[in-house]
Amino acid sequence: MKPSIYTRTGDKGRTRIGGGQAVEKNDARIDAFGEVDHINSWCGLVEASLIKDGHSEDIRKDLRTIQQFLFDCTSDLSIPNGHRDYKITGEHVTWLEGRIDHYDPELPEIMYFIIPGGSESASWLHVLRTETRNVERKIVTFMQAEPEQVNPSVLKFINRLSDYFFVVARLMNTRQGIEDVPYERSERVFHVSKEKRK
Repeated sequence: MKPSIYTRTGDKGRTRIGGGQAVEKNDARIDAFGEVDHINSWCGLVEASLIKDGHSEDIRKDLRTIQQFLFDCTSDLSIPNGHRDYKITGEHVTWLEGRIDHYDPELPEIMYFIIPGGSESASWLHVLRTETRNVERKIVTFMQAEPEQVNPSVLKFINRLSDYFFVVARLMNTRQGIEDVPYERSERVFHVSKEKRK
């Protein structure tokens, strides 16, 4: 007989994490990996929305890989420290940095804050960026509550992921010939690197 999708185990507001421990559904750990699941779903939506865009196959491929890594983040956040080896490592952070460095030369110089927007695809990617910042805050809250229970590579990955989304949001505007929307009262906050000045 096919097992039922519903188990009724959470009907009283508790759920089980790796190792079998039962915790409240609003526990800081559950909040953290639940928010990671949230941005994973957003990634799926954004990746699907980019199908109609002719300038984004490389970014869509990235998003599919990122979704796998986000599931690893969820897995790491859902288990007590020591239950098994963590899945997310510094190599995942390095991969994201490599993607950022790969796209950066395509972008025009930026010295001021920009408003999220421009093209539709860039706007969706900015939504992903801000949702990722929400995830980062939830992980920090969990880390403050239980410092030994958070894989530090997960926090680094999520932090770098918001940078990635910022870069590819700008990239989508650039590829479509749309300028970033400047924040009109911004002071100069970015500095052009020596490499870009050459």
